[in-house]
Amino acid sequence: MLKKGPYNPRDYESKIYQLWEKGGYFKPDRESKKRAFTIIMPPPNANGSLHAGHAIFVALEDIMIRYHRMKGEPTLWLPGADHAGFETQVVFERKLEKEGQSRFNFGRQELFKMMWNFTMENKAKMENQLRKLGASCDWTREKFTLDKDIVKEIYQTFKKLYDDGLVYRGERVVNWCVKHQTSLSDLEVEHENEKGKLWYIKYPLINDKGNFIQVATTRPETMLGDTAVAVHPDDKKYKDLVGQLVELPLVGRQIPIIADKDVDPEFGTGAVKVTPAHSAVDFEIGRRHNLAVISVIGQDGRMTDRAGKNYVGLKVNQAREKIIQDLKRQGFLLKEEEYIVPTAKCYKCKRPIEPLILPQWYVKIKPLAEKAVQAVKKGEVKFVPVRFKKLFMHWMENIKPWNISRQIVWGIRIPIKYCSKCGEVIVDIKDNVKKCPQCGCKKLIYETDTFDTWFSSGQWPVVALKTAKAGDFEKFYPTTVMETGWDILFFWVARMIMFGIYLTGQVPFKYVYLHGMMRDKERQKISKSKGNVVNPLGVTEEYGTDAFRMALIFGTGPGNDISFSQEKIIAQKKFANKIWNAAKFVLSNLDADFKIKTLDYRSLKQDDKRILNKLDFIIEKTTRDLDNFMFHEAAQKIYHFFWHEFCDKYLERVKPRLKGDNKQNKEIAQNVLYKVLLTSLKLLHPFMPFITEAIYQELPVKGKEALIIEKWPK
Repeated sequence: MLKKGPYNPRDYESKIYQLWEKGGYFKPDRESKKRAFTIIMPPPNANGSLHAGHAIFVALEDIMIRYHRMKGEPTLWLPGADHAGFETQVVFERKLEKEGQSRFNFGRQELFKMMWNFTMENKAKMENQLRKLGASCDWTREKFTLDKDIVKEIYQTFKKLYDDGLVYRGERVVNWCVKHQTSLSDLEVEHENEKGKLWYIKYPLINDKGNFIQVATTRPETMLGDTAVAVHPDDKKYKDLVGQLVELPLVGRQIPIIADKDVDPEFGTGAVKVTPAHSAVDFEIGRRHNLAVISVIGQDGRMTDRAGKNYVGLKVNQAREKIIQDLKRQGFLLKEEEYIVPTAKCYKCKRPIEPLILPQWYVKIKPLAEKAVQAVKKGEVKFVPVRFKKLFMHWMENIKPWNISRQIVWGIRIPIKYCSKCGEVIVDIKDNVKKCPQCGCKKLIYETDTFDTWFSSGQWPVVALKTAKAGDFEKFYPTTVMETGWDILFFWVARMIMFGIYLTGQVPFKYVYLHGMMRDKERQKISKSKGNVVNPLGVTEEYGTDAFRMALIFGTGPGNDISFSQEKIIAQKKFANKIWNAAKFVLSNLDADFKIKTLDYRSLKQDDKRILNKLDFIIEKTTRDLDNFMFHEAAQKIYHFFWHEFCDKYLERVKPRLKGDNKQNKEIAQNVLYKVLLTSLKLLHPFMPFITEAIYQELPVKGKEALIIEKWPK
């Protein structure tokens, strides 16, 4: 029997999850001929506890999985964890800093082993947290992005890209984080507008003594590496100066005035300095005009020897101050004015990014992007909500080469060796090449860079299924839905589509469901800096997992930000108690020898017909909502039906019949109550799995050993 008093989640949740997991209910029916329903879990970073964003994806994906499992489809939710290269290394570095150490105090292998142990501890905690949130995923298939078989697949992809001419090593301007000593992708860089200054500097004309061209810049410290001054081709005021030479102030080097379409004639004076080594835009200008590349800032954020003896060794800000002073003293600085400067920053340490030229490994992404765009245009991948399709298309059609090199230890090392004698590049995915195939030299140098995390996780649906269990790839690929936050549409979703098509000829999933960001009741984004972070395990401990999950889903449509508050959780906790009390009422009013009987519609009372008709209606509407990814609509319909139609109306009206002497009326009432309760439990189960299972286990007549594998009502 159900315990007296209000529903206490702590009495049931852990036991129920053990029942599900030990019973093997999370495993798909591999023998079924029906079309499979598959979700590959977005692998949480294995470097810390789960946060509110994880609770959102667990709630949404578990709703889908439980619903389709109840529909009788072979259903697989494959769990995993991401090594999260740069993210994890940053977390671990903070840990070392607190201990008074630095990652540079350790050798590569020792540091990797330390980080492996750290990650494994966090990974185990994270997986238990997923269990507490009710994730009904198949843990027998759990994968980690650093599993040996996963790494093997990643290497095979790299080799295929290399052989197909789609991956190459080149020197381009990268986003360099001086603190973390690694390059970052464009997507890992935050852009902020900050108060700064615009300096106007005169560059003397060589063949026109006394005259000059006035150049405006926000970064005078990079002028030591200038190799040209550029103007727009249509800017008439500079037409006669194009092709002339100017003297670079403080340096004395002669550089040309060139015309290029990338110059904004409205910026400053319309004449800009060109420093190919320290600006991505200038780098492209330099390539078009065959300009020299002079690096005056190093990876340590200090001025290099090429900056000259007056500035070498200075930090960037120190060099800026000295250069401005020297320009003033020598009469080259014409004026300075306040200016809002767009500033690129590392998304982790928030320090300004230093654009530097470094040799890195790149993917020629455009050929992959073109096929992904065609697949989306054909409807092979559909977005929910559909508005994200336009954003996806815009980004894909303007995509640039992808830097996949990271100068970190934690991750999958790029399988390259270089010949120390002739410089031959050798792709060695099995690490068995001992001498250079070109010159025979036995001194080979290992590449020290690791892959960008998104390079491996971009292959996740393919490699996870290929390495899970024999036959899984053939049975479950392409997967059905990829559910994740809209903020990683480009980081991850786009790359999965590209790699899926490239590696298999098929898209990796048919639908992309994108949820919004979590916000508090004042609509503020939830973040540590604002002090409004939600600890999902703390919430479930206090209010129960079911209440938490319903609070996340209730009133939130696809792609919209999720308004979250204590009031919402309390409201859903009250709903859980309503379900509990209603179930106790129904069960306490059943005869000891109660048996389910077929209901004769002609013998039903008006109240019976009304509630059963409402039940049929809610089954139809809820099924349609779930099929159309309208989870919030389905949750609200079930909530209102159960609370208002069943509890507030039918239960109250049926009480006299349960106490009356008419045996037939009593039996009909009991059967209607039981039917509505059991069906409601099934409808509620994807949303509130624990309380529904707890009640189901106490039913005197039930179809199966666990509600989780009951059939969805029709």
